[in-house]
Amino acid sequence: MRADPRSSGPKRFPPEPAARFADVVDASIMLVRNAREGALRLVEGITDDARDVVREARALRQATGQAPAVIWHADHDLPSGTDLVVLPGGFSYGDYLRCGAIAARSPIMGAVRRHAARGGLTLGICNGFQILCEAGLLPGVLLRNANRRFLCKMLHLRVENVGTRFTSRYARGQVVKFAIAHGEGNFEADEETLKAIEGNGQTAFRYCSAAGDVDEESNPNGSQHNIAGVFNDRFNVLGLMPHPENLIDPLTGGVDGRPLFEAFAA
Repeated sequence: MRADPRSSGPKRFPPEPAARFADVVDASIMLVRNAREGALRLVEGITDDARDVVREARALRQATGQAPAVIWHADHDLPSGTDLVVLPGGFSYGDYLRCGAIAARSPIMGAVRRHAARGGLTLGICNGFQILCEAGLLPGVLLRNANRRFLCKMLHLRVENVGTRFTSRYARGQVVKFAIAHGEGNFEADEETLKAIEGNGQTAFRYCSAAGDVDEESNPNGSQHNIAGVFNDRFNVLGLMPHPENLIDPLTGGVDGRPLFEAFAA
């Protein structure tokens, strides 16, 4: 049974739909790893799709052997000793205004900003990527797909930078296969920002063909420079639209996403 997040009991999943808008938007989760206690935690409150939360919690649990716990989105602080925050996919606040725009202003995001400013690792997947951009923690913005359609399919990515904590278990130029499921994954930035991203090596992943060719045909959503994921300029914040958490077990279609999560346990 789902617990009502407004009750005094455990806060694990959003409440069932209700008449008031405020009752149905408080439904997000982030994952954090506490270095001092050697434990993983969930921070709940930024997305509204519990399935994404379950998949990303499972990915971290399988890669690290630690079981996440829960923190509510309306909190103002992360647990002491937190060294990893993950904002998962979903459709926060129903994607009203712009994807991630409202969630980027949730109370817990102040703590996420402070965490990132201290050099703490922060990962945003799909809607989490959109939230990080809206919060100013990553450059650029995610707009409607160029074909104006929601896309849900498997595709290939080329790993561009492996000199980071997130991507250290991949090889530069390696082609991986991830799933996408988004309607607003079109990465856009002004020319000066794009020049800085490329010049600093901040591109993490690019959409490509199975052979690793980066071209228009392999670009699913119109993203500039085929960008699928970017780092901040300190390389402690990463956002990507594809879902690595879906590819961590051979039984679910492959393990190309597993190295990203295993890197956190190193």
